Formats: sequence, C-alpha cells, structure tokens
Amino acid sequence: MPKIHGSIAAGHAKTVEAGLEMFRLGGNAFDAAVAGVMASFVVEPTLTSPAGGGFLLAHPAAGRNILFDFFTQTPQQPNLSQVDFRPAVVNFGSVTQEFQIGLGSIAVPGAMGGLLHVHRRLGRLPLEAVAAPAIDYAKTGVEFTEFQDYCFQLLKPILLDNAGSRQLFAPDGALPVTGSLWKMPDLAESLAYLVEAGAAGFYQGDIAARLVQDCQNQGGHLTLNDLRDYQVIERSPLTVRYRNRTVLTNPLPSAGGTLIAFALKLLESADLSQVEFGDAQHVTLLARVMQLTNLARQDGFDAQLYAADLAEQFLSPQHLASYQQRLAQSAQPHSQHSNKWGSTTHLSAIDSEGNAASVTTSNGEGSAYVIPETGIMTNNMLGEADLHPQGFHNWQPNLRISSMMAPTLILRDGQPEIALGSGGANRIRTAILQVISNLLDFEMSVEQAVNSPRVHWEAGVFNLEPGFERLTLDSNQFPFNETLELWSQQNMFFGGVHAVTQAEQQFTGAGDPRRDGATGVG
Repeated sequence: MPKIHGSIAAGHAKTVEAGLEMFRLGGNAFDAAVAGVMASFVVEPTLTSPAGGGFLLAHPAAGRNILFDFFTQTPQQPNLSQVDFRPAVVNFGSVTQEFQIGLGSIAVPGAMGGLLHVHRRLGRLPLEAVAAPAIDYAKTGVEFTEFQDYCFQLLKPILLDNAGSRQLFAPDGALPVTGSLWKMPDLAESLAYLVEAGAAGFYQGDIAARLVQDCQNQGGHLTLNDLRDYQVIERSPLTVRYRNRTVLTNPLPSAGGTLIAFALKLLESADLSQVEFGDAQHVTLLARVMQLTNLARQDGFDAQLYAADLAEQFLSPQHLASYQQRLAQSAQPHSQHSNKWGSTTHLSAIDSEGNAASVTTSNGEGSAYVIPETGIMTNNMLGEADLHPQGFHNWQPNLRISSMMAPTLILRDGQPEIALGSGGANRIRTAILQVISNLLDFEMSVEQAVNSPRVHWEAGVFNLEPGFERLTLDSNQFPFNETLELWSQQNMFFGGVHAVTQAEQQFTGAGDPRRDGATGVG
C-alpha cells in the first residue's frame, strides 16, 4: 500500500486537492494548509480573500504550539471627512439582512501576510510550489459549483455593486452559473507577483499603493503606515482539558475560543453517560449551555476582551460554578445581533509526522471594492455588526479586531488527534462545541459527528435542524420561554465544520455538507 502522508478537510474539493499535492511533493501539514488557503481565494471567493484575515493554529511535531493571528486590524487614524460606508441588503428568502460595505468598511488586511509568515516559519517546500495550485486554478479555471452559485446569488448586491466588482465577479456581464468555468486571471498574476516579492509586495509595493490611493481619494481609512506597520502576532493558544483530552483553541482578544472553552467546561459538569444523542435531555442541555455562554458573554466579557487575565478569570472555578449551578434552571434569553450569513471558511490538516494545522479565514461579505488589476476584493470588517457590538465608527484605532473564529486542535497524550474549525459567525462556537461533544461524549466517527443535526440558540430563538426524532417539543420537556425555529433541511447557517482525525496513523476526515465541504487522504 502507498504511504499515507496525511489528511485534509476544507470547503471545496480543489482546496483539498491543493493541500494533498503538497503531501505528494514531500511537504508537511503547514505547506498543505497554506496551499489550500491560497487555493480557497480562487475557489471560495465569497468566503475568503488575500485582503481578509484569519488565524492558523499550529501543532509542530517538534516545538511549541502557536496561534498565528493574522486577523484584520483597525486603522491608526479614522478618516474624519466623507467616508464611503453604505448598506447593502442581502435577501435570504425568508428574511433580509443589511451589511455595510464601501472603502470605509475596509480594515487592515492580514490574510496574505499571515500565510507567508506561517510558510516562512513552518513550511518545507518552496513558496513557488505551494502557490502553484492556486495560480493554476485562477489562470486555467475550475468548474463553478452549485454552492458557489448559491453564495454568489446571495451576495449579488455586493458583487455587482460597482465596475470593479462586476469586472471580477461577472466578467461576461452576468454572474457565473453552476457548471461554467470560473477564472481569476488578475489574481493569478497577483499571487505570482507575491511569490517573488513576498509580503512586502502586498504591504509596501504596488498593491499597497493602489489600495491606499483609492482609500484616501474615495472615502476609506487606510494609509501606507497602516499596511507597513501590520504585524502577524504569534500567541500561545488557549488550553483547556475536556474528557481527558487537551483542547487548544484561539485565545483572546478573539472571543470565539474562550467562549467555546467556557461552554465545554459547562458541558463537562453534566453527566452525559445516560443521555442519548438528540433526546430531550441532550437538546435541553445544549440549549442551556448556549444560553449561559451568551449570558456570560454579556456580563462584561466583550467589554474586557483585551484584558490580559480575562480568560483566566472567565474560566476560573468560581466563575464557572455560578453558571454551572444555573444549568438546572431556566436562563433568561438576552437579545443580540444574529448574522444569517457568516462569510468564512476553514481548513484542517494533520500529517504522518505529527504536525497539525487548523486555519480559519474570512473576508466578511467583502467591501465591494476590488484593488485595481489585482483580482482581490477587500474585506468589510469595519462594517461587520457582530465584530462591533459598541456600534460602527466607535472602534479603537490600531487594534486587532476581535473575532468568533476559533481554529481548534485536540491532543491526546500530547499528539494531535483531531483538527477542526468552522465558518458561520456566531454559530462558529456552537457548531464546534457540538462536533467536539459528538466525537468525545457520543464516540461518533468524524463523519457522523460533522453530519449530525445541530442546534443553535441566539437572540431568544432556538434553531433546530431536522433529525431530532427522539425530541418531543412540549412545555414539560422543553421549558423555554422563547421561539423555536424548525429548519426543513441542513443549512450553512449552522456553520461548516471541516475536521480530520488520526489515531495510530489511521487518517479520517469530514467536510461539512452544509458548506460544500470535502476531505482527502494522501
């Protein structure tokens, strides 16, 4: 039998294939992750971008665990004159949602700098080889999928907003449809240029100059100093124990990882040995854990995200105990913003050498501004309501924006057993929580764990996917004073968990069908 080098799960078959090609060339999990994310810029263009941001959680076989933070940053100086910051209304069928776009919505990008930093620190193959699949996809084209078609139609008001966005996303005069050939020739040229020029080509060279000139002339905040001074931050991951495993995830100032850790600790305090998946006791417990996590978040967590010892306080036995006591009581729902979209994607990789990578990236919905002649649409992270609970235009200058993204690794006896993460805005943390519990509490296979139905509580609404046949929804078994929303089918609203596992050199993986996920072993 041929040697297995590792496994990858991601949001598109071509993203996975790019990573597997790195394994075939002798690369490691970090080469595979960087190649896959670059490929996702081409084949998942409504979910991520070189001008977005993200996080990569790395477990090197030799060395310390590292969380590479390359999320977006607030500008150093707000533009106090006329700012291009305007609404775009997206129609989801049953509801509409307003997003903010324009050059005034662009935060300092981190994705391209982050990938090049990770490759330089942990990669093995030449950058030219790592970028080759993405450049090839962009130049020669890939078949447009049904899920891409769905995403393009949802974001149509943004993708067709101006001449630059129309040239990128509708080069033939209309948005592409399922089965057509999707190309991004300008992006191919940009990636080839960045292979030669490195991060300086994006943050100090021609690309930076074009972006800043338009921001200064057309109502954006970014300056050359913003781009030149941007730094990838290497953080120590947040580490918690759950069911005799070590869980590594995204630390502060991002909120998602700490909230997942808090929810896991609440869940661990409950006895699940006599609970069946999907029965009333299980679903009620999940709902209460989600309610209490949101309540804890609103009890001052968001306002203190940049306090160095906040995670220690938040996860302290005393703080947890006060919420654990309330698991048997009804937690009152607290209203908060609910983002129906969640323009994010994820990739997980583990290799046979003991390296593991979990990486989540996002472009928001995109600002609708495309850097001229680059094929790169910029993020709209300054216009994301979920990221600015204090309101738009109230951000602190020159500060990392907090995020719900939570790339996660689970170690058993110090070795990577599970790599996972998700897209989905506020559903990221509940999706990851449920998949971890499915794997470790209910001993599901990774495919079962990812494909099983999910729930999500938010803003007084309890959302349930179909598949909870054991659940009887009556006031005695389900005593919540809130709205129940029963979905008719699985939906990307509930996240997109792409996960891989390995035990004794046996690799398995699952790409979430809710977001067109794929997996491969090679």
